[in-house]
Amino acid sequence: MSREALLCEGASALGLPLSESQARQLLDYGALILKWNKVYNLTALRDPDSVLTHHLLDSLSVVAPLQREQPGAGRVLDVGAGAGLPGVVIAILRGDLDVSCLDAVAKKAAFVQQVASELKLKNLRGVHARVEKLSGSYELISSRAFASLSDFVTGSAALLAPEGKWMAMKGKVPDEEIAQLPASVEVFHVEHLSVPGLDADRCIVWMRKRAS
Repeated sequence: MSREALLCEGASALGLPLSESQARQLLDYGALILKWNKVYNLTALRDPDSVLTHHLLDSLSVVAPLQREQPGAGRVLDVGAGAGLPGVVIAILRGDLDVSCLDAVAKKAAFVQQVASELKLKNLRGVHARVEKLSGSYELISSRAFASLSDFVTGSAALLAPEGKWMAMKGKVPDEEIAQLPASVEVFHVEHLSVPGLDADRCIVWMRKRAS
């Protein structure tokens, strides 16, 4: 089966029928990761099949949950985005969301900026900064294996819009990290994910500021 067919079949299993242009953009993004990886070591993965399952489909698995939690337009901040996962994938699937991929490493933010340019994604930008130094307001703040939940929410709390939500992608349910969250943050849903072609634990920890 071709990579495009595998991608479309996997996305369909996640409840995401891809348009032809979305499938092409996702595959082009995967190719850009591999191309830049030769020079910049963006991710540990080096072959197209792994990029398809561990990066593209893994990131696609959060899009349907995101549509439920953030059905309308808004601003998304992807913290510690690295090569732009899941931020770039969200930007491709959700043209109504304005996605900023934040990373403290300049070359990674530059890569996301290059992706935005090559794939003509007007709603995507790469931002080189530390999260503590950023300003602005975001309806959704995401991370994928970025830091402990406590560090993630503490570092980005000033950037979360009043009714905003945090979306943390994790492997196994991080019970210890959840127990160590500050009292000002509540976990309102832990969502188990099943990623086509990936035999590994995946979940989203959804959080928000506790009503005072």
